Amino acid sequence: MRARLVAGNWKMHGSLAANRALLDAIVAGVKGVECAVCVPFPYLAQVAERLQGTQVAWGAQTLSAYASGAHTGEVSAAMLADLGCRYALVGHSERRQIYGETDAQAAAKFGAAQGAGIKPIFCVGETLEERDAGRTEAVVARQLDAVLGSRAFGDAVLAYEPVWAIGTGRTATPEQAQAVHAFLRKRVGQATRILYGGSVKPDNAAAMFAMPDVDGGLIGGAALLARDFIAICRMAQGKD
Repeated sequence: MRARLVAGNWKMHGSLAANRALLDAIVAGVKGVECAVCVPFPYLAQVAERLQGTQVAWGAQTLSAYASGAHTGEVSAAMLADLGCRYALVGHSERRQIYGETDAQAAAKFGAAQGAGIKPIFCVGETLEERDAGRTEAVVARQLDAVLGSRAFGDAVLAYEPVWAIGTGRTATPEQAQAVHAFLRKRVGQATRILYGGSVKPDNAAAMFAMPDVDGGLIGGAALLARDFIAICRMAQGKD
């Protein structure tokens, strides 16, 4: 049986004081389920210090495909590993849509993370226009195949995040999510965990996690609210 995972993506939010309160609450409130927070680079040291020795893991929101060199502003996988990162988000839709990250670049970052012993959480998902055109499977297959064509997926985590459901208040129905997760499952196998991301909140998490191919969630806005994030973790554990 695949272990559930709930990963919070803080995006570009946080402060030293707010982080401290949020992390204290998460450590106290999350029990019995694998949990991680993916935080902005400047806060990785703070998060590593606070979460060291707890059951809550931490990770980055992106990374460089390069190991070192003249890449001003970039952060390498080895640097993240130095700070104890277990996870790194790769190919998030905001990196693809806003910053023009290509499938090839996402695949290179995936390989860099794996090479440093960091588990990529590899994100795929379609826009509303692509879904309405009936291209959901073609889009997520293209994004995933950029990785599968050059390396083993290994113990990486896959995340399905429909772009139209990120930060919009809309979410895929459990049945819509399950259909895409089942499609992805055929490509990555039974052992790979596939998370659902896209406006996951306490009022829809339990139904989403009840789907057979949904192995947890990649949580955005609700990850910044301790009560909501803890509630989602409890639902992933099978408690409400």
